[in-house]
Amino acid sequence: MPTQFFNYSAFLFFYYAHAGTFSSYASLFYADKGMTVAQIGVLMALIQVMRIFGPNVWGWVADNSEHRVRVLRMTGLAALAAFSGFFIGTGFAHFFVAMVVLNLFTSAQGPLCEALMLSEMRGDMTYYGRIRLWGSIGFIIMMMATAYLMDWLGTRALPWSAGALLLCTWMAALRLRDVPRQQHKGPAPALLAVLRKREVIAFFVSSALAIAAHMALYTFYSLYLARHGYSKALIGTMWSLGVVAEVVLFYFQGPLLKRWGARRLLMLCFAAGAVRFAMIGAGAQWIAVLVAAQLLHAATFALHHSASVLAMQRWFAGPLQARGQALYISLSYGVGGSLSGVALSRCWERFGPESIYMVAAVLCVLAAIASALSFHWQRTDHPPSGDLVADRL
Repeated sequence: MPTQFFNYSAFLFFYYAHAGTFSSYASLFYADKGMTVAQIGVLMALIQVMRIFGPNVWGWVADNSEHRVRVLRMTGLAALAAFSGFFIGTGFAHFFVAMVVLNLFTSAQGPLCEALMLSEMRGDMTYYGRIRLWGSIGFIIMMMATAYLMDWLGTRALPWSAGALLLCTWMAALRLRDVPRQQHKGPAPALLAVLRKREVIAFFVSSALAIAAHMALYTFYSLYLARHGYSKALIGTMWSLGVVAEVVLFYFQGPLLKRWGARRLLMLCFAAGAVRFAMIGAGAQWIAVLVAAQLLHAATFALHHSASVLAMQRWFAGPLQARGQALYISLSYGVGGSLSGVALSRCWERFGPESIYMVAAVLCVLAAIASALSFHWQRTDHPPSGDLVADRL
């Protein structure tokens, strides 16, 4: 594995350790600060809202310069400064502003790193999963460590843990170097022309629905289990179990994609998602049911993410690479996630906590329909070309 890939692994380790730890336990932190469920829903939705703006702003800057690593370092330093806001203040308005400023910068870092990785790989995805899994490993280790810290010190330990990880993320960015982008033959494709394609629209609708379903997990899972009487250590264990399954899938994903193709595997992802969320909503009182549901994270997140990244390489490469990754985050996590976070908080208050997981199961079914349309239109509009994602339908 090239040396630069180890640097990507280190960056992703700390980046996802910070992002996962903070987003997983922030609902508990805000609850201890006196926020209502509705206020928590709004604050957590800001993570997704800023993914609409941050990645596109910084993706545009990166694609129009030859200094993508410099942009990555600058956003990391700015995020560190913004995070200081979580050590002071207690009101909803204060945390609202802190979330907006922090996520304006952190939301750009994942897409920028992935764009650099894809430029380095030049179409060879052999090492992608084995680099990306280090983000999941960082998530597991710090999820458990922070859970034990909070059981010992309370939720006031969260800003210290998440802040230290943000510092390590910036330090890891200092070891990265810029990679020349792949050059297109002929003129660069127009971004709006790509976005008008019906198969691209259906792809992003499917991704947004899939991420919208996962907001029931990312925003409310810790609070949901706490309301059922589970300890913070047990909650951290459940999160880590899902990420362990994710790591295993990332490691072995290559042969699966080659053997079964993106269409079949995405349909499997959505079916697993519908089953998973129904299990969480109906069986929270049984540990065995929660364990089985968390193991399905391998399909509902890891496999879905890898297939989606591969699919986008057909439409977004070369001069559109950073913006393609930014659009995936913005439309899927930003639009889908932010709307879902607010809507699910209303469902929680009106129909009870279990209802949000039943809604999530329905969203997975709708995502499967949109994905099927995308692949159908790819086959209809484009002849076979030998491309893994496009042709293995």
